Amino acid sequence: MNNPEENLKLHLRPRVTKTVALQVPVDVLESLKRVADSRDMPLEVLLRLYIGQGLRQDLTEVFSERVLETMAQVLARHIQSEEEISTILQEIQAETT
Repeated sequence: MNNPEENLKLHLRPRVTKTVALQVPVDVLESLKRVADSRDMPLEVLLRLYIGQGLRQDLTEVFSERVLETMAQVLARHIQSEEEISTILQEIQAETT
């Protein structure tokens, strides 16, 4: 039987990068180094991981907000009652959070 991981290949395309300088409090830097060491990874990789996770989370929130705004606009074109639109949007938010 084939191992599913054998067929799994990670294809990374090189991306243009830019070096940035960042001032970080010494105690925070020491904590980051400890976490990186505990995960057996270089500090730079851990920082990129954290930045990537935070960025994806923020982009997801921005996208969700745009979807709700667009939905409100579409509903407003089809439903005259602001109260009904508000109720629908609140229900959608409750179901998706």
